[in-house]
Amino acid sequence: MGNNRLAVRFGSVVRRLRLKAGFSQESFAAEVGIHRTYQGAIERGEKTVTIETADKLARALRLTLVELFSELEKEE
Repeated sequence: MGNNRLAVRFGSVVRRLRLKAGFSQESFAAEVGIHRTYQGAIERGEKTVTIETADKLARALRLTLVELFSELEKEE
């Protein structure tokens, strides 16, 4: 996985938290304000996100960026 290992882990965390929050991929993408195919690419680790998008993802999950990144650290 090389360079995208972090992106894959991040996507996995976002997917786990999205499902835990009860969102479908499509409804979550709408909540975040991004396209559902982009959301899928994030969750598969195919796309890396900007800090602005990470903040939008966190807010949609009712988390702070710190809390979202803490979840990422737990996955390590």
